[in-house]
Amino acid sequence: MSTGERWSAMAALVDRSRRALYDYVCRADHPVTREEAAEAHGMSRNLAAFHLDKLVESGLLRARYQAPADQPRGRGRTPKVYEAAGDGLAITVPERRYELIAEILADAVADDPHDADQAARRQARRRGRDLGAQVRDCGEDLVAALAGLGFEPEASRDHVLLRNCPFHALATRQTALVCGLNHAFLAGLVAGAGRTDLLPRLAPRPGACCVRLDAAPER
Repeated sequence: MSTGERWSAMAALVDRSRRALYDYVCRADHPVTREEAAEAHGMSRNLAAFHLDKLVESGLLRARYQAPADQPRGRGRTPKVYEAAGDGLAITVPERRYELIAEILADAVADDPHDADQAARRQARRRGRDLGAQVRDCGEDLVAALAGLGFEPEASRDHVLLRNCPFHALATRQTALVCGLNHAFLAGLVAGAGRTDLLPRLAPRPGACCVRLDAAPER
């Protein structure tokens, strides 16, 4: 989900009734019908259906048609049911990507628990390279991809400044580790995207990303 889509999803939850229905569906241990949701919150079926479908449009819920287990085949209308989509919604300002670092570290410990630091750098570079390859294959601009990741890039002829650190809180506590992983991730991203004209360098600046993408020297 992009930043814009996350903001749209958040806006969908401003309405109290819609938020209550979203919470109800997320807590349920089964797909929820419109009738069940309406009864649980004392509203009409049509109003519940309206809010539930808005939550689907926002990407917060997903919907499908599922016949009740006790309904004979071919009898009656198959009801529409709703269930949570994805892993929930998180919005930070400025944007943060703590789950990315968490995944890299978890994969590193699983890969090589005896040398997790080096394994984490390998995982970070691999994750960046795979993402960069997707950017290249889709024909997406690298700067746009960096913006989608929350780096707030500012491109010029000589370099790309990254004005935001998506890992800020962790980088403040474990600077060497997190900045090293960030550098490895961005190096992999640039390489995977085929951008041989850019060279990721560690260039810490207060309140910004510790990495800058400099123009590679001409050969």
